[in-house]
Parts: sequence; structure tokens; C-alpha cells
Amino acid sequence: MSDASLLSRRHFLRSSAMVAGGMVLFAACGSDGGSGTSLPKDLSIVQRFAGAVLVPGELRLPISLATREGVLTDDDFSLPNTLTARLVNADTGDVVAEALSATKHGIGIPQPYWPFIVTVSDPGIYSLVVEGGPDTGAAVQVVDRSSVAIPLVGDSLPPFDTPTTTDARGVDPICTRADGLCPFHDITLTDALASGKKVVYLIGTPAYCQTGTCAPALDALIELSKSTDDDVVFVHADVYSDDSAQNVAPAVKAYNLTFEPSLFITDSKGTLRQRLDAIFDVDEVRDVLSTLKG
Repeated sequence: MSDASLLSRRHFLRSSAMVAGGMVLFAACGSDGGSGTSLPKDLSIVQRFAGAVLVPGELRLPISLATREGVLTDDDFSLPNTLTARLVNADTGDVVAEALSATKHGIGIPQPYWPFIVTVSDPGIYSLVVEGGPDTGAAVQVVDRSSVAIPLVGDSLPPFDTPTTTDARGVDPICTRADGLCPFHDITLTDALASGKKVVYLIGTPAYCQTGTCAPALDALIELSKSTDDDVVFVHADVYSDDSAQNVAPAVKAYNLTFEPSLFITDSKGTLRQRLDAIFDVDEVRDVLSTLKG
């Protein structure tokens, strides 16, 4: 194994150990991000995808941009609408996919992000090298499907009796939304999956989410639900079982989650068709639902 490969592995292990709610920073000198927009000289790439849960197939790799002052927003800087990147095998240096393009998202959330979509065939360690970002790229670990305990795309979403307004099942409060209980606690996930409708299931805590994405994500889903056809059911489960934010709720344990938020979207047969981890906006959710025929 070459020195470069060893360095890439060390870089990955160091960065993956820092993952908390899908945020890791990779610093670099700035340049043109591939869109004609001049990026800051002290640009950093913020990894918004969780580690150790990616398996061969189509990967969703959202990133944000930051400087020393923090994650950039449209109020801080004229952010590019698109970013380009390539995916590199960290062991061999081979380019697995090039000319990847991601469009900026951020409706209803404070931090814009760019979700790169790429297909990977084999487990391994890769680097997402964003044009204008660090040469080492953002570390991406792809593991064997059999080693991942959380629900995976293509599987039937496991039913679970989530807390409802009529049966909290020992969780208090069942929803930590600042504006009061959200409307997604009328039925359990089990009943939603048995309804013959598409299911949008959010696990996240609006009050205690470390990355600050859970509250705006839930609010975005509430707005989306108002304009969604009756063939979609929305369900929410909070992360903690009490307001101490110390005791993990049964819903989290049931899916073996180690990060939040996570959004599970099924078709009408209960098959998981998409999982949006760490950060998403209403446009991404709407796009997924529009592709589901039944």
C-alpha cells in the first residue's frame, strides 16, 4: 500500500471519528467552485452525511460550505447554485466518478447544502473531492450491506409502535417542537405502514438536535403535508424519552440509529425507497415522493 493510501486511510479514520449528526469540516484554499463563482480563500467543506451506514449502490452525499466564521449562508456570501466534484478511491487513487454536479438546496432551513448523488459498486474508502475544496476531499466509507443495522433502501421498513397522542408509550414529551405538538403523532408507524399509503417517517428532535437541522426539517414537512395528496402519511418520532435529553427513545433504538435526523420514505407497499440523512429540504422530499408511483 502506498504512502498516499496510508495517508488517505488515516485522514478518513480521523475525520470519521469526528462525525456527529453528519457534520465534519475539511479545510482548503478556495477557488472557483465549478460554477463561475469565486469562493472564499479559507473555504472548508462540511460533511453532512453520516458515516458507517453507506452501502454499495446509489449514495447521497450532501455537503455544505464554510469558512473560519462558520457554515456559509446566502446572507453571508454569494453561494454558487451548483458545485462539481469527483469521487476517488482512497486506496488506489482511481477516479470512480467524475463531473459530478450538485444543485444548492436550502428551502426553509438556515444552512444551504449540495447533495451529490453517485453510484458505487464496491465497499471501500473513497474521497469526495469538491472543486474549490481540499485536495484530500471529504472521506466516504462504503461498507458491506450485511454490516449495517439501520433500515436500508430496498428493504421493507420495519414497523414500530411510535408514541401517539393517545398512547405516549413512556415518552414525555412525544414531540419537542417549540411551537407545540406537530401533527404527525395521530397514528403509529406500524399503522401507517399498514395503511397502503406512502409513508414519510422522521426520527429527529427539534429541541436538542446538535446540528440545528431537525426543527426546520420538521417545519418543512408540516408545510409539505398541507399540499400533499391523501396517499401520503407523515409520522414523527422524537429522539429522547424525556426532556433531560439523556435517555434515548425506543424509536431510535429500534432502528439502531447513531445520528439524527433521518427521514425514511416508503412506497405504498412499505418498501423503503429513500433515506435522507442529516440534512434535507422540502424540495428533496417532494422530488422523492413525485417518483413513487405506488
